[in-house]
Amino acid sequence: MDAPLIVAAYDPQWANQFAQDRVQLLDALRAVNAQIEHIGSTSVVGLDAKPIIDIMIIVENETDALRSITPIIRLGYICLGENEVQGRVYFRDEKPSTRHLHLYAQNNPEIERHLNFRDYLRAHPDTAQQYAELKYALAEKFRNDRPGYTEAKTEFIRDIEARAQAERAAGRL
Repeated sequence: MDAPLIVAAYDPQWANQFAQDRVQLLDALRAVNAQIEHIGSTSVVGLDAKPIIDIMIIVENETDALRSITPIIRLGYICLGENEVQGRVYFRDEKPSTRHLHLYAQNNPEIERHLNFRDYLRAHPDTAQQYAELKYALAEKFRNDRPGYTEAKTEFIRDIEARAQAERAAGRL
């Protein structure tokens, strides 16, 4: 059974941890052209979050994605395949997990979705605060039900994604 859900106050160390992980991943993936982005709530300064660093790795094509799996596993990550997201290769570290890796080939629509969501929250601290408040309430309600917690956030997240896409299209994000 997973540990109970915990939403923690923003920790400036999350950015430092990502930077260290990024260097390690770039070294491990030096045989492919990889772009590595900090995504998710821990990538937004000031946003309270589950203390799990989400990292997106973007490679040029699906062949490079397949070539990246073994080097990432050698770093100690567990590969969980697509894990319900088509075109993604998903990894996490050992439990209790503090890192989630999302590996995509370029042009996967999930890439834009993740970046738009992150960038919108960075540009709109008021919305980030609303998101934090929602996460605290849902973590209390769904303390031992991660799927329920995730599902309960979906409507709010989809709304942010739509606003982010509109702002990006208008050149404001």
